[in-house]
Amino acid sequence: MKSDFVFLFPHQVRWVECDPQWVVFNGHYLTYFDIAISEYGRHLNLPGGLERQKSGREFFARKASVDYLAPARYDDTLEIGVRVSYLGNSSLKFFIGIFRGDEVLTTGEMVYVYVDVKAQRSEPIPQSWRDKVLAFERTPVELGGQR
Repeated sequence: MKSDFVFLFPHQVRWVECDPQWVVFNGHYLTYFDIAISEYGRHLNLPGGLERQKSGREFFARKASVDYLAPARYDDTLEIGVRVSYLGNSSLKFFIGIFRGDEVLTTGEMVYVYVDVKAQRSEPIPQSWRDKVLAFERTPVELGGQR
């Protein structure tokens, strides 16, 4: 439900994102997820990609799933909801919902792992980041150990 999301990111569907039937091409939904997740982090004032890159630690996508419920169409105004549903030692899972008004069009999940790039191994997510996420979310976040 839309009310489960504290963070909603607006998006206007562009012509270039649509197929010949004027509906959003399925591959663009992962781009929508990625943009909204980045904006979620910016909203929480978490270090961005350039800052993480300089630190030698980065989030890498581990798993993505998309459930297409109804099509988004050219010029639709969408809201992309993002919330953290799982927070492990070195991984986190985002749940995403894409809405046109109150109608849910698409849902999905993205799992990311926090990695020391040079050592090519997972690293604990910094406690300050965890604290920001847990203070922000209104729906329960499942907590777990390393995944």
